[in-house]
Amino acid sequence: MAQFTNQAQLTYNNSVTNSNVAVGELLEVLSATKTAVRNVYGQGDSVTYIVSIVNSGTVPFTGVTVTDNLGEYPFNGDTRVPLTYVADTVRYYNNGVLQAAPTVAAGPPLTISNLTVPAGGNATVIYEAETNQFAPLGTDGSIVNQVTVSGAGVTAITATETVTALQEPQLTITKSVSPVPVTENGVLTYTFLIQNTGNTPADAGDLAAVTDTFDPLLSGLSVSFNGASWTEGTNYNYNAITGLFSTVAGQITVPAASYTQDATTGNWIVTPGVSTLVVSGTV
Repeated sequence: MAQFTNQAQLTYNNSVTNSNVAVGELLEVLSATKTAVRNVYGQGDSVTYIVSIVNSGTVPFTGVTVTDNLGEYPFNGDTRVPLTYVADTVRYYNNGVLQAAPTVAAGPPLTISNLTVPAGGNATVIYEAETNQFAPLGTDGSIVNQVTVSGAGVTAITATETVTALQEPQLTITKSVSPVPVTENGVLTYTFLIQNTGNTPADAGDLAAVTDTFDPLLSGLSVSFNGASWTEGTNYNYNAITGLFSTVAGQITVPAASYTQDATTGNWIVTPGVSTLVVSGTV
């Protein structure tokens, strides 16, 4: 509901007099909400948004446009847009019934036009957007996303939704072997590089563990983690008959990644947290 004011003016015999100020209220019959199906995001994640437009009036609205700013934010006197529309994902419903595809311009901003909101009914628009290089990933990262509903006879209305950066470790592992080739009865070394691109560390409570079955079998194992020697039975277990090697759950820890935003481009740069597990033995 919006308030409006109005004042009249009367002129006569070179005189002017003003009326009182009349105050009225304009009942807006359209309302809009915007909701993210999942309210957290990670690097390169897809976020599904639902925009619901309700018409409480007795006349349908046609030619309605939904404009999404895709999370635009100011940056060094310019702007950056942390979301990219995922092509061909728009679905448009009237009172729950799927309609023909509307007109879509990916932007930014994303515009979805030629919508109708039926009298006493609703229109629902569903689409996906993917986080890009401008999406903040730190523990305080968030994307505030706004849509504007406009059109002939429509007082523009807005709705916002906020999604926050995922608060958990994101681990990957790579394995290398040296030397190549190795001679019989020689020492073979496996190096496991564990990286964390997440914004929180992987600690003992995450119960991270590495398992591997060594073939050929190794004997006389020497194991270290981040340069510190490990002890069999406390930090890891090894079956010299089957070759099964496994670290004790929770012994693997990896620091959180760090994030910096390039002062020129606005790109977020991820520096992973790294831990190294080294296993050596005689072939």
